[in-house]
Amino acid sequence: MLAKTNRLTKKKDFDAVWQKGRSSFAKIIGVKILANGLEESRFGIMVGLKVSKKAVERNKIKRRIREIIRLEALNLKNGFDIAITVMPAARGLEFNELRGALVFNFKRLGILRAESKKL
Repeated sequence: MLAKTNRLTKKKDFDAVWQKGRSSFAKIIGVKILANGLEESRFGIMVGLKVSKKAVERNKIKRRIREIIRLEALNLKNGFDIAITVMPAARGLEFNELRGALVFNFKRLGILRAESKKL
């Protein structure tokens, strides 16, 4: 679970990221970022009904993404609001496939501090 200081919870924060942020979208997952001026990065994860109608499956994907964020936290730069959108193609994928797609988007946006380990 992400600490409360590391979560995007307010609609106005999500809206700001969506309207003003830079983005990187792939077939599996999309990421939008916006500098927030804080010392910590905040994350928001969105898994819509198009991914799965079953809440159990949507929540499983969210838990996996939170774990990926926890594992990659030391490699990420601080001071960003990050909104992660999961596409329907992510349904049924393994953990390492999700991790690879998310790290790819982080690299593309330039928010990784150092080269992370090979998957």
